[in-house]
Amino acid sequence: MKLSEEKRKKIQEQIISYLLYVYPQAKFTAEIAKEIARDEEFCLNLLRDLENKKIVLRILKNPKGQIYSRRIRWRLSTQAYTQYQQM
Repeated sequence: MKLSEEKRKKIQEQIISYLLYVYPQAKFTAEIAKEIARDEEFCLNLLRDLENKKIVLRILKNPKGQIYSRRIRWRLSTQAYTQYQQM
């Protein structure tokens, strides 16, 4: 099933809203998918689109500096956060 571009943008807005709510924490893809009640692979695809637009940042290392082998954490970029705060 293919979603329209308008619906994809609305779901991306939900993701941004959630990341704005938990800012500056970084959340795993699975946590974001669970929060917005969507499939993990679909959320990952949307998060990659948002990363290309410089809205979210991908975090590949844990707090100890070790690289995640299979997981990715995401957080809102500081530039996007300041723009949303000004609104």
